Amino acid sequence: MRTCKQSRFFSFLAVALIYLFAAAVGVAVYRLLPYDWWLNLLLADVAATVFTFAFSVLLGNASVYDPYWSVQPMFILACFAMGREVTVVRLLLLAAVFLWGIRLTANWAYTFGDLTHQDWRYTMLKEKTGAFYPFVNFTGIHLVPTLIVYGCTLPAVYAFLHEGAWNAGSIVFFCLSVAAACMQGVADYQMHRYRRHRTGAFIRDGLWKHSRHPNYLGEILMWWGIALSVLSVFPRAWYLAFGALANTVLFLVVSIPMAEGRQSCKPGYVDYKKQTRMLLPIKK
Repeated sequence: MRTCKQSRFFSFLAVALIYLFAAAVGVAVYRLLPYDWWLNLLLADVAATVFTFAFSVLLGNASVYDPYWSVQPMFILACFAMGREVTVVRLLLLAAVFLWGIRLTANWAYTFGDLTHQDWRYTMLKEKTGAFYPFVNFTGIHLVPTLIVYGCTLPAVYAFLHEGAWNAGSIVFFCLSVAAACMQGVADYQMHRYRRHRTGAFIRDGLWKHSRHPNYLGEILMWWGIALSVLSVFPRAWYLAFGALANTVLFLVVSIPMAEGRQSCKPGYVDYKKQTRMLLPIKK
């Protein structure tokens, strides 16, 4: 088994098959359940996550779940787009989410070695939580991210289920999402280039010159752009912004502190932190 897991081809094939069957599970659950669309979608999403989790345990690698974050919204919107009229609002949402999703999935594929390599955060959690790791693995690594991205995707799904005319707000916030996805792409490219050359303890050029986490800023802005674009057309559905809010909290409370904790072990971190903002790429 280990030899297969060390094969990059086998690893990609295994992940692709897992996601193909997870998608089938999700679609089947959604169609079989008799509830409102949002609850059907939630339960279908959770079912697909449970399926993915089972294989991440079987393969001994929680990183099997990593591409779920970017694949989930694209698949959901593609399903809801089928058979519906292509309006400006829906087209803009599809374009923004697919630009973001394809780029982020491509970045995962570029950095994915094989099934023997696991994200350092998951390994750290396993070491810290010990016997409680299976619970942490399911809830913290798999379920919570699924629920957050589900919430982020809901505004776009709502726009596919309701008729609404585009306006200036939908265009402006669409542009925000596109700009945010592009920011993430540039930040990731700059980070890959830095890792190849390692010119210092910290990356200090490009978007990273004045921001410690420009890629996270792009992720936060991406989903605020989607939410506000939809709410500009459907203002009564203000509650749909909770997904973007939850996503922001996730990065501020979990993702950024974990990354900062790892960086703090490097010499010069205190000065680096004083000189560089956490998110906004603006000179201090």
